[in-house]
Amino acid sequence: MKQKIYIETSVISYLVANTSKDLVIAAHQASTVDMWNQIDEFDVFISDMVIQESSRGDKKQSCDRLNKLTNIPALKIDDEAKKLARALLDGKAIPEKCPEDALHISVAAINGIDVIVTWNFKHINNPVTRKMIRTIIESKGIVCPEICSPEELIGENL
Repeated sequence: MKQKIYIETSVISYLVANTSKDLVIAAHQASTVDMWNQIDEFDVFISDMVIQESSRGDKKQSCDRLNKLTNIPALKIDDEAKKLARALLDGKAIPEKCPEDALHISVAAINGIDVIVTWNFKHINNPVTRKMIRTIIESKGIVCPEICSPEELIGENL
């Protein structure tokens, strides 16, 4: 059975962005392309939030991002997801100024996603935040998705 993965907006942004002159970012972009080339190994999902965020900014880049999302099922952000997002914000797992990040996590958790894939190390994918996220989600009786970067997802397949 394929793993169900949720692609957060930062992954799509890295996928279509012009190659960065920053070596670390360029490596992240290359890892993202490698992961995308293996995307058929997973059941892939996004949310309405990913579509909204991907449509912002530079017109060409937003068109490129949206084109990558065309055939990916979008999970709806319902009241249950909003309630869980509020718990993540209230519990300080996600900063109050970043409700979109809380929604990405909550919609994935509510829908039984196995892994959230993100390059957002500041608010989502770091050891302290992951622990807080897991504690809050599991306290609600919901299985918390794993959170990782594209590089971590494909690991040894690089």
